[in-house]
Amino acid sequence: MAIPLEDSVSDIIGKAQRGLGIDDAKLAAQIGVEAGELDAIKEVRGVAPEKVEKLARTLKLGPKTLTAIAEGKYTPTVTPPSPGFFHSNTTYGDMTVNSYLVWDKETGLAAAFDTGGDCTPLLDEIARHGLTLQDVYLTHTHVDHIIELDRLCEKAGGSIGVHVSEAEALEGAVPFKPGMTFSLGRLSIESRETSGHSAGGTTYHIHGLDRPLAIVGDALFAGSVGGIRGDYAASLRLIRENILSAQDGTVIAPGHGPLTTVIQEKTNNPFFPDFRQVVAKDI
Repeated sequence: MAIPLEDSVSDIIGKAQRGLGIDDAKLAAQIGVEAGELDAIKEVRGVAPEKVEKLARTLKLGPKTLTAIAEGKYTPTVTPPSPGFFHSNTTYGDMTVNSYLVWDKETGLAAAFDTGGDCTPLLDEIARHGLTLQDVYLTHTHVDHIIELDRLCEKAGGSIGVHVSEAEALEGAVPFKPGMTFSLGRLSIESRETSGHSAGGTTYHIHGLDRPLAIVGDALFAGSVGGIRGDYAASLRLIRENILSAQDGTVIAPGHGPLTTVIQEKTNNPFFPDFRQVVAKDI
């Protein structure tokens, strides 16, 4: 069963409003409507295009991409790396959360990225391929991403290194400064800062699989971004520079929602309307 987009159009609009510090009263005034009209306009679907345009431009969102999401017309299509990549989507409370396993097929060395709400699928994949879990890399330390960390390390066995950004220290994990590159057999794992949703938000670019891969945590979702708690403009800039600057065909593996690719987010994510002029084919 396909994983739906993490955010609805109302989620997207709400995140943009909070990031820009624009409440409903201010938004209604800036787009020139009565406060009572705003809720209907924020539904986007079935709204006159000129009203959607005013709403989107005020919130620095792409009107066409916002409308496509409201109408259920954006579903990313992705061919994930193979072999050497596994995507787990498990339940935590009333939501689902992603975790990932990457391995070097030559040496059988593996790394997990976050744990999800249940690490059993990761453990089963390790056993199925006879892998050795060498490392766990954390995109950030929010509880839905690390709740199974102790269990994962205990059940996988051996000496496992746990790595986390120095901006978000965690007991038992080795802190590092984003920008470091790690080795996993013949693969390399390049860390880049994508803070904003969390102080230590980190994206990991994996090189050496048959497709380039970026594991991004909650910095970026298909068609949206994670809730930004820090500097909004700076956070979007880090996403542009440290995720969307990768090759167009790079597979993006987010903390929630479906897999996507760099080119699909450049052309379909409302938070980055400046990329709409890019015409490229997903590869």
